[in-house]
Amino acid sequence: MNVLIIEDETAAALNLKAILHTTEPDATVLATLESVEESVAWLQSHPAPDLIFMDIHLADGESFRIFDRTEVEAPIVFTTAYDRYALEAFRVNSIDYLLKPINAADVARAITKLRRLTGAERSAYGSRVKRMVSSQSPSESVFLVHVRDRIIPLRREEIAYCYTSNERVSACTYDGNTYQLDRTLESLQAALPEEDFFRANRQFIVARRAVKEMAVWFGSRLTLRLTVDTPERIIISKVRAPEFKAWLRAVHPGE
Repeated sequence: MNVLIIEDETAAALNLKAILHTTEPDATVLATLESVEESVAWLQSHPAPDLIFMDIHLADGESFRIFDRTEVEAPIVFTTAYDRYALEAFRVNSIDYLLKPINAADVARAITKLRRLTGAERSAYGSRVKRMVSSQSPSESVFLVHVRDRIIPLRREEIAYCYTSNERVSACTYDGNTYQLDRTLESLQAALPEEDFFRANRQFIVARRAVKEMAVWFGSRLTLRLTVDTPERIIISKVRAPEFKAWLRAVHPGE
């Protein structure tokens, strides 16, 4: 059985590989991919594996975006930390998922279930995955934030950047206000249009209108300066720097 692992946490990927080695000694892990970009490129240039273990939250966004950009023919077992909205979607659509930390019994159960699918059932399973992915929330133009005993509408165009620290996510506006949001940075990324917002790293999503300048940092990385103050330096990795520059050129054609 040929297996593809899409997982951006090294420890989680190694744990899954070790479990597969024990529960499925004949399984071959074809590759371990860490991002949406890597996954799309791999799937477009390789034959479909027999099974994909796919983490929901990847380095550059939610793995659901993979389905928007390429055909995924293999059965999927999603892996995730607790997310009540995602888990409910899996349950409603009868799609297999593994809740982190993953254990051997759950992996064996998922593989056994998928192996028993007939051709028609396998096709139906794939259709359910696609339906669930397509039902994920589109871009949102207004976010409702709680400020003491009030609920305030925060318009998307007011957001200069979003930031996560100590498991808390904040949206910071151009006028210097900061609002805490009851959601993950990954779900925010999925809700914000790609042409206007860029996931710089694990801590920041930046609005294109807020980017004031960038500079080359150590190791060919980039550091960003925004039109508003940020709680820490925004660094873009060497791998993602070309993607950021292309995104910035696309929205600033004159540069």
